[in-house]
Amino acid sequence: MEPLRSEAAHLVRQICSKIDETLAADPETRLTLSELGRSFGLKTHKMERLFRRILGITPKQFTDAQRMAQLKSKLRKGEKVTTAMYDAGYGSSSRLYERAPAQMGMTPATYRRGGAGMNISYTIVPCTLGRVLVAATSRGVSAVYLGDSDAPLEKALAQEYPCAEIYRDAKDLGPWVREIVEHLRGREPHIDLPLDVQATAFQRRVWQELRRIPYGSTRSYREVARDIGKPRAIRAVARACATNPVSIVVPCHRVVREDGKLAGYRWGLNRKNTLIAQERELAQKNR
Repeated sequence: MEPLRSEAAHLVRQICSKIDETLAADPETRLTLSELGRSFGLKTHKMERLFRRILGITPKQFTDAQRMAQLKSKLRKGEKVTTAMYDAGYGSSSRLYERAPAQMGMTPATYRRGGAGMNISYTIVPCTLGRVLVAATSRGVSAVYLGDSDAPLEKALAQEYPCAEIYRDAKDLGPWVREIVEHLRGREPHIDLPLDVQATAFQRRVWQELRRIPYGSTRSYREVARDIGKPRAIRAVARACATNPVSIVVPCHRVVREDGKLAGYRWGLNRKNTLIAQERELAQKNR
């Protein structure tokens, strides 16, 4: 019989802690599923099933994400790419560079240089909530900011990617921008755009959960923490919501306090309230 959800979540947390401790002690260690399973008295297929059910990813994906997080931390501190690569447990540059674009959105050297070498196009258009900035690479949407005027939005994008090649050009962003604007008008309830964002494994898990919240519904920070298998990580969930760079596409506005009241929203509580009220009204009409 499968463990109850709370027991399963606790078990997955223990396995994640084991992975973290092992990588911290020796990043080059190659943890196999069978070795992990034996440590916790689990068969490989059962452990994989638990991870997918609780975290939405496999143990291997979690391990890869944690190793990548170590690499990012070292690069942000200014370590040379080669040194950071081996310190994080990547045995060869080819292995790292073939995985890096999918997990970092850019190569390690580019990440270290604050986005140098990246080509980010953006546009700012009017929307029902004021002005909306949409920025993207060739891989997907990297930023969706809301505001009253263009200058603060452009400044925020420049701070996010201080060394990137950023240029204002709506030509290639048209379809994505239209979908976001129509969504804000309530004419496109379901929005599913490709993303190219930098994130830790935990942030990605939270953002994935946010995208599962139905249009017209809300969840509390506590409920989101519970649903990702980390019931005590309420503040961490709130931080993940606050650092979400692609608002609307990842609907962090649908997360509220346990008493139903609104709490922090980067783009203003008035906008958060408007979004929630509009979505509820339209969802009720479409029932």
